[in-house]
Amino acid sequence: MKKINTPKIVVSLIKVIHHKNESLLLTFKYNDSVINRLRALQIFKWSKSRKGWYCNYSNENIEIINKQLKPFVILNVNKNSFSPEHLKYYKNRDLSNENKIIIRSFVTYLKGKRYSESTIKTYFNFVSDFIDYIQPKPISELTNRDVEKFLEDIFAPRKYSISSQRQFISAIKLFSIFYENCKIDNLILSRPKKDKKLPAILSQIEVINILQNTLNLKHRAVLGLLYASGLRIGELINLELKNIDIQRKQLHVQNAKGRKDRYVSLADSYIPLLMNYLNSYKPEKYFVEGKIGTKYSANSVRSFLKKSCRLAGIKKLVTPHTLRHSYATHLLENGIDLRLIQELLGHARPETTMIYTHVSKKSLLTVKSPLDFAVKNYMDQNKKNLLP
Repeated sequence: MKKINTPKIVVSLIKVIHHKNESLLLTFKYNDSVINRLRALQIFKWSKSRKGWYCNYSNENIEIINKQLKPFVILNVNKNSFSPEHLKYYKNRDLSNENKIIIRSFVTYLKGKRYSESTIKTYFNFVSDFIDYIQPKPISELTNRDVEKFLEDIFAPRKYSISSQRQFISAIKLFSIFYENCKIDNLILSRPKKDKKLPAILSQIEVINILQNTLNLKHRAVLGLLYASGLRIGELINLELKNIDIQRKQLHVQNAKGRKDRYVSLADSYIPLLMNYLNSYKPEKYFVEGKIGTKYSANSVRSFLKKSCRLAGIKKLVTPHTLRHSYATHLLENGIDLRLIQELLGHARPETTMIYTHVSKKSLLTVKSPLDFAVKNYMDQNKKNLLP
């Protein structure tokens, strides 16, 4: 039977002044799929007067529309209302046939090197955007200055993170090895240093409050497992039922980051919630499933976690990875050896795990402030002066 492709919905995007604020306004013919996507992002509201969905005008929201909505709709952008730098977000790639063939070959090369699906997708997007940017210049004529110009003209205006810039440089280094005819010298290309930010950590009470305010059983089971076993969001989504051993109270995490397997424990207090969820929802293959047994969406997890935090009155920026950070920090505070925590988290290097020593309350609270010493010395001195 011939497969019928469902046509994409045309969505118009314009910058407007709404309620005296600069806003992004989306209008389209009624469509449940598009509306559900907008609701899941939790940044849009319906405007009865404008007859469309709107959100605050910001670089962050433009990036969200570009990444989370653009792949599923035909985005009709009102070019007169956006600055040139923001229009680059919505420029469709127009690669030559020759360049398309080269990029496809690059993807095949990455697969042969056994890079993960996520890494291949990231590198493909970065290299495709870069080649689209330099056209019509031939790839064989690419130089390091072209890479620098791309960073200056695209990365800087979009305010990409240091992490994204490091990934882009890694992608270009690999591409220059794959396509030796270009004039990019990957030895000269340098990645910016990583940010040394400490992760946000939830208290144990805050974790309980989040779970208590997650009313949907399936959602509570997902958030509970992220914290109880310290899983990455990708590990949870790929977790199959056959790898959950309730008798031994452990999970077998397969093909995780770095293509490594590991075992993690199941909390005794989590098992009743797990059994209730499995008996109620009866997933067929994966621990958590979307429609018709498909893998669940990471964006859906982020969405209901955000809602639960709002209901719990938590103002911190909380992501699924925050639950993993909190898991590791709480283990350290409870006296678990750092080497064991490294194994449970699946870290390749102990230096990665060491970051939790900087956020652990147990170690920080043992350090007294110099103000305490100053006050104590002052009080002791006054007591001596009062003696007869």
